[in-house]
Amino acid sequence: MMFGRGFLHRRNLMQSALALGGLGLAGCASGPEPLPPYERVPHLKSVRATADRLFDITVCLRPFRAAGPRLDTEEIGNTFVVHNYGHGGSGWSLSWGSGTVALRKAMSKSPKAIAVIGCGALGLTAARVAQDAGLRVTIYTRDLPPQTRSYRATGTFTPDSRIALTSAAAPSFGDLWEEMARISFKSYRSYLGLPGAPVEWTDRYFLSDLAPEELATHPRPADPLGFASYSSRISDLLPANVVIPSDVSPFAVPSTRRTTAMMFNIPDYAHTLMTDFLLAGGMIVQREFHSPSEFDTLKEKVVINCPGYAARALMNDTSVVPVRGQIGWLIPQPDVNYGFIFDGVSMLSRRDGIVVQDLRGGDIRGYNDANETVNRDESVQCVEAIAKLYARHRPWSL
Repeated sequence: MMFGRGFLHRRNLMQSALALGGLGLAGCASGPEPLPPYERVPHLKSVRATADRLFDITVCLRPFRAAGPRLDTEEIGNTFVVHNYGHGGSGWSLSWGSGTVALRKAMSKSPKAIAVIGCGALGLTAARVAQDAGLRVTIYTRDLPPQTRSYRATGTFTPDSRIALTSAAAPSFGDLWEEMARISFKSYRSYLGLPGAPVEWTDRYFLSDLAPEELATHPRPADPLGFASYSSRISDLLPANVVIPSDVSPFAVPSTRRTTAMMFNIPDYAHTLMTDFLLAGGMIVQREFHSPSEFDTLKEKVVINCPGYAARALMNDTSVVPVRGQIGWLIPQPDVNYGFIFDGVSMLSRRDGIVVQDLRGGDIRGYNDANETVNRDESVQCVEAIAKLYARHRPWSL
């Protein structure tokens, strides 16, 4: 399985983690060319992978819709409502583009002020997009970060992670997805290099115990639902993947591939968004809505509705399906600035902690599971798998 130009495609990652014990590299040349000087592999510090360093375990429910995000409009009483929810595992990644699409529809009413429902990834960015267009914005929300579900996301730019099913998405959805992905990617440019590194680039290593020639013919896991894939549409945005020859790989595995991907340090990033929103004159009102009819009680008569998974109950929208995901948090190590996937386990070092996840099962893992109870054994097993990988270390690295 070949990946697009550097695109960190979560679906392929998780499928390959199940089938290959790591990341699929089908199609790789059997004898890769020596790495040019500018692609040399750096010395990597190892993660201190012991269960006693797990300082937190969090669970997030991703709001998946088979047809893709809900971005339609409706009149509720005298209020014009633009819906903006159901982005699956792509909420942070698509947020700026989705907010732009939602605001375009809201502006059809020529408002001077709008309300935004929700203060997660979609709500915060929709509010900022509206402010940039010159509108007065009030966010109405039950929860503030860090209580929002999207605050517990992995934090990787994966704009088509569980975004839709091929069989249910409209033929035009691919074009809309590409527009949202490109707008979002460009928007993140302004957050690179800021204090606290709210957004940054890091290297990722995709590892397998299968030799490259074996990976080319290794069967992939079944995808019974048929999740949609649009990554090829933006293959020009990110750096190419690089095959690392096994004799110079920092990991003692037969197959190593490296790319560079965008990452969100969500505490810093959410704090930056909140600060920018308030500095631009935004208002936040903590309020819980029990019915969409309550939108009509707001003074603002144009509303962008961004409730995330809460839309299932609030809007009585059974098309919103929970996809459970659990993250184990190891104490951060500033000298670890990379990530990898191996044997169905993902490790990603962020400023606020080292994220470990079980990806076995692919996109179907956690599907239609609304259980937010922490399973400590799952995270401990991930940490143990990471420790076993480092136990194979090369003498000149790690």
